[in-house]
Amino acid sequence: MSDPIRVLVVDDSSVNRHLITEALDRASDVRVVGHAGNGEQALRMVAELEPDAITLDVEMPKMDGFTFLRILMSSRPTAVVVLSNYSATENVLRALELGATDFMAKPEELLTGDAWGRELISKLQVTRHWRRPPRLEMPTMNVPTERKRPDQTVPRYIVGMAASTGGPGALLSVLSRLPSNYPGALMIAQHMAPGFTKSFAERLNRTTPLCVREAVDGEPLFAGHAYVCPGGMCMEVRREASGSLRVAVSPPRENDRYVPSGTRLLTSIGLTMGPRALGVVLTGMADDGAEGARVIRQHLGVVISESEDTAVVFGMPAAVQRAGYSTHVAPLNDIPQLLVNFRRTPTDPRNFG
Repeated sequence: MSDPIRVLVVDDSSVNRHLITEALDRASDVRVVGHAGNGEQALRMVAELEPDAITLDVEMPKMDGFTFLRILMSSRPTAVVVLSNYSATENVLRALELGATDFMAKPEELLTGDAWGRELISKLQVTRHWRRPPRLEMPTMNVPTERKRPDQTVPRYIVGMAASTGGPGALLSVLSRLPSNYPGALMIAQHMAPGFTKSFAERLNRTTPLCVREAVDGEPLFAGHAYVCPGGMCMEVRREASGSLRVAVSPPRENDRYVPSGTRLLTSIGLTMGPRALGVVLTGMADDGAEGARVIRQHLGVVISESEDTAVVFGMPAAVQRAGYSTHVAPLNDIPQLLVNFRRTPTDPRNFG
């Protein structure tokens, strides 16, 4: 049996620290080894206790969670699960970009049932597979607040992207290095709770050259646009009788093991686009996206999976690679150029060039 996951609980509320500890004590493979009320104290305890994982409240006195994360990730990278209020989605997204592993919405005053505690425990269990996040190479850019909407051009191809733990930072890294006139449309299935995906899409829209939005059922797909699947829902591509391509957003089905479902998204793109389908499977636990990658390959599309060197959690891309569905295995920083170089059309047999 594996040693228990040693957890440091960081929160400025003594009540919250007690309730979080009480929830974690229900798991035999998780052990709380310390408590800290602010970032300064947490850094000292990290050096002393060397925990395997940390639960972190980002709004704290003396040293907030953002400063703590910057110092932690440069001195002793450690898996961090952020606990924050639904109203503080921008804080959560900023923390994920600074290297936090995952997040959970903190219920009001943490008055929770067993379900909340079980979810937190499951997120901490994933940290057994956590790897130090890669250094993201992102160009310095000034994205104007008010941009002209790119031409509403029919996409030459569709890129389906599946990601889970570590995905927000990985997606930011990839999308920030694509041109605003990118000829494909991107559809993103990031495992994320309802209430956070809209802010995530808005943040990507502000910080990358593309037009990014939370997907709306029935809207058309355009080149140079990226569509983020709403949390708690699943997304597919649908071809109309007229030949136009539209987004289809619907509730999860009984056989959707993950929500949003990367496999369901990639499968629909493979079936609809054939050789003009490009699947990208990024960091994440388990195997979401693998079956969808198989369908894309079966219909002569292309699949890129993130290499073990950069994946924060090498689960989803590993499943694709083990099954032999990857046409390209690449570190995160090389994936944008592969997407830019993609040239396949029904009359062009080349993949890239």
